[in-house]
Amino acid sequence: MKCAFIGLGIMGAPMAGHLARHGHSVTVYNRTRTRAEAWVAQHGGRVADTPRAAATGAEVVLVCVGNDHDVRAVVLGPDGALAGMGEGALLIDHTTASADVARELAALAQAHGVGFGDAPVSGGQAGAVNGQLSVMCGGTDDDVDRARGLFTAYAKAVAHQGGPGTGQLCKMVNQICIAGVLAGLSEGLDFAVRAGLDPEKVIAAVGKGAAQSWQRDNRCRTMDEGRFDCGFAVDWMRKDLDICMETADEIGADLPITEEVAERYAEVAALGGGRWDTSSLIALLQQKDEPGL
Repeated sequence: MKCAFIGLGIMGAPMAGHLARHGHSVTVYNRTRTRAEAWVAQHGGRVADTPRAAATGAEVVLVCVGNDHDVRAVVLGPDGALAGMGEGALLIDHTTASADVARELAALAQAHGVGFGDAPVSGGQAGAVNGQLSVMCGGTDDDVDRARGLFTAYAKAVAHQGGPGTGQLCKMVNQICIAGVLAGLSEGLDFAVRAGLDPEKVIAAVGKGAAQSWQRDNRCRTMDEGRFDCGFAVDWMRKDLDICMETADEIGADLPITEEVAERYAEVAALGGGRWDTSSLIALLQQKDEPGL
C-alpha cells in the first residue's frame, strides 16, 4: 500500500521500517528532518516537507507523535495531514493520547470523507523494534479491518475495542496496570535486597508463580543493577497517567494507586530521571541507605 508515516521517534521509526520491509511504499515526515532523512537512507522511501505533503496520495496515513497537542499539530490545519488526504483514505493514530482527541479526529475525518482509527500500542521500544507490539483499536469495523493488514507488519496482537476513542481508553487501562505492577516490583525487589536475599534467586522464583509478568521478565534485573535506559521514559509515563487521571475524573473512576505512583514518578523526575525508563521507581527506594527507613 501507499503509506505516509508521521513521527519517527523511538516507536514510530521502527514501526515505519517494518512497513517498508513488508513491501509498502512509505513517505515519512518528522519535525526534525535529519531523522527522516536518516530513516530514508536506511529503508528507502521519500521524505516530505510537511504532513500534508506526506499524506497527499497516500492510501493510509499513520501518526505516532507525543501527545494531543502534537497530534493536532500534524493532522489539522493547512499543512496538516488531513488537508492532503483524499476521499476514501484512512488515518490511523498510534499516539497514546486522550479519547477526546480521538473522537474529535474521527468526526473531522468523517466530514472529510476519510476513515479513522485510534490505535495506541503497547510493548515498548523492544516491541516496536522486534515487530511484537499489541495494538488497541477504536473505530468502525470497516476502518479497523482495513488497517489490520498493515498492523501485522509490527504487531503480534490487534484488539478492536469499539468505536472511536475506545482504543485510547484501553491504553489507559494498560498504563494503569503497568504503574501498579512496577510499583509492586520496586517494593518487592528492594525488600528482597534489604532482607539479605539473593536478587537473582528471588527474580527467578517469583517468575515461576503468580507474580510473573512482562515487567518482571524484562525489567527486574536492570532494576537491581540500577540501570534505567531500557525504553519508555518517565516523562512520557507521567503524561499518560495524567490522561488516565483526567479521564477518571470525567467518568467517576477512582485511581488511588495510580495517583500515588504518578506522584512517585514526579519525584523521580525531580531527581533528574525524566528520561529514565519507567522501572526507575525503585531508585526512590534505593536512595534509603538503612533498612527499615
